[in-house]
This record gives sequence, C-alpha cells and structure tokens, in this order.
Amino acid sequence: MKILIIEDEAAIANSIIKYMTPNAIICESATTAKEAMEKIELYNYDCILLDLMLPDGDGFEILRELRMLQKTDGVIIISAKETLDTRIEGLQLGADDYLTKPFHLSELLVRMQALIRRKNFRGNNIVSFHEISVDILSKSVSVNNTKLDVTKKEIDLLLFLIGNQKKVLSKGAIAEHLSGDMADMLDNHDFVYAHIKNLKKKLAKAGSADYIKTVYGLGYKWSDE
Repeated sequence: MKILIIEDEAAIANSIIKYMTPNAIICESATTAKEAMEKIELYNYDCILLDLMLPDGDGFEILRELRMLQKTDGVIIISAKETLDTRIEGLQLGADDYLTKPFHLSELLVRMQALIRRKNFRGNNIVSFHEISVDILSKSVSVNNTKLDVTKKEIDLLLFLIGNQKKVLSKGAIAEHLSGDMADMLDNHDFVYAHIKNLKKKLAKAGSADYIKTVYGLGYKWSDE
C-alpha cells in the first residue's frame, strides 16, 4: 500500500510514518496544498490522508482538484474540525472517510485497510483468484491451500497485479507502487523484473498457472486468458 500524508504538523505526520512503515506501507508526505497537488498529479496513491487546514489553502480545494483530474485515489480526511457540515462537505466532495483528531493510529490503519478492500477487492480480507489466495490481514499467500514463502514486496506486487487484472502496468507504474517517489531516483527499474521473476517462480513451483503476462515493450498484466 502506498499513501500520501498531507499534513503540515510534523509531529503528526512523523508519527503516522513511524507507525505505518513497519506495516509494509510506503509513506510519502506533503506539508502544503501546492506540494500535495504536485505529487498527486505525478503519482497514484492507494490512500491519501488529508488535513483540511493547510498553510496555503484548505483540503476541500484538493478534493475538488482530485475530482477535476478524475483521480481514483482513496481519501481519508484527518482533521480537528468536527462539525457535521464539515463532514458532509468533505464526503460530498469525494472523500471516502473522515477521522477527527486526535485519533488512534491503530484505528487509522484499520480504516485505510478497509478503504483499500472496498475499492480494490469488494471489501474482502481474502483475495482469491482461481487457485491463489491472499490474506490481506495476515499478509500470506497460498496456492491450493499450501502457503508460499513470499516477501512483503512480492505480496504487494501480487495484490497490485490482481487488483488491476487485465490492465497493462508499465515497469514505471509498478516501480512507483513498490517504491514510491524513490523510483524517480533510480537509474532503471530492473528490480521490477527481479520481483516479477521471483514471484512467477514461486507461484509456478506451488502449482499455480502463469497469470503474469509480459506485454513486450509496455509492461505486465495479470490475466487468465
């Protein structure tokens, strides 16, 4: 999972990053509306955590921009504002959830996970594709009920592929999903090929069919055709 934290209070942003990173979540941050929009225009996120009060604008404007750009990133508002009118306006502008400060980080994580399940996997904790089963909460993968020894990156890659089945994903898009904006600093995206190769090998060894298709010159897609 890759998230963008739009929050100008460094202590709050840092506490979220510190809590989320060990849970295999790639965290990026922005402290202003301008910086946030630059990142949103360049990258896609599984979830955006949006503070409404920013030094150069408010979060509602970011929600309006997301709608204009037709972005499908999930959005959870995190705000000290807790009036009914504020909640309603945020949800009407396209936010998926609203969490009032102060909040428990464990609750924020659960809400983020629920949002991703609703958007990508129809609310299921178990993602199944024929003989393959992925438990999102326990972060485990099984083929024909036999558990695989997979890394967190490989699980993230597998969920990304299944969640975008039949769509061609470029190496750049996969690199961005796995590494965040750090992908821009890399000389190449060869590590994507290495992760794809290792995942394919582990799935095949466990008896899975080959669903990861190479689309030459473009990237990869997940398909049973």
